[in-house]
Amino acid sequence: MPATRQPLSVAIITLNAASQLEDCLKSARFADDIVVVDSGSTDDTQALAMRYGARVIDQPWLGFGPQKQFAVESAKYDWVLCLDADERVSPDLQESIEQALRAPLASAFRFPRCNNFLGRYLKHGEGYPDWSLRLFDRRHARWSDDAVHEKVITEAAVGTLKGDLLHDSAETLAAYLTKQNRYTTLAAEMALQAGKRASFARIAFSPIVRFIKFYVIRQGFRDGLPGLIHIAIGCTNSFLKYAKMLERQKSDAALR
Repeated sequence: MPATRQPLSVAIITLNAASQLEDCLKSARFADDIVVVDSGSTDDTQALAMRYGARVIDQPWLGFGPQKQFAVESAKYDWVLCLDADERVSPDLQESIEQALRAPLASAFRFPRCNNFLGRYLKHGEGYPDWSLRLFDRRHARWSDDAVHEKVITEAAVGTLKGDLLHDSAETLAAYLTKQNRYTTLAAEMALQAGKRASFARIAFSPIVRFIKFYVIRQGFRDGLPGLIHIAIGCTNSFLKYAKMLERQKSDAALR
């Protein structure tokens, strides 16, 4: 008889995610518990989650890191897999997770995330492997308090699993750009709070370095036109982050 695996909770945060959530929930049905923490959806998100047997908790938005940590703390079991509504667990990843939980050799595990961008799964450059630490024992790991670019914090050894987490965002390019604009604003604020400063060199050269690293060295060009557009947006994000930091620095200086 195969060894019994550790019980597993899946934690998902949502807001008006009815158009994407069903595939996520279907891919998570192998878990023993699914908790959906919703921050005020006005569509069918909560009803859909309950139809798939998920526990639904209303929680006003706390920021990405705190919201995900709230979901982790609301899980029924200590081993938690954290998913976004537009992600789904591939069959290969499910098999890896179940095998790892039969006799865990680490307290946290990472695996590659494969992003669908403009109709193509990116397999190179900045879009892949996009390592994601999402499976962990909450007694040894937690989400950071970051409002954006949140991450799992752990002092334990991190294992690596095979199989992709599929990121199937259905948003339009316009919506994606709007989100990136919001993220660069938050990233600029976080950098300033951490004592970092924008400079001519960072504004001028960070987009160039990013392009060389991901499009050339990590062969983003092999993902065709979607790969080129993806890195072009990434380079623009680098520029905008530092430009927004510079604007804030000048504004703060004028108030002194």
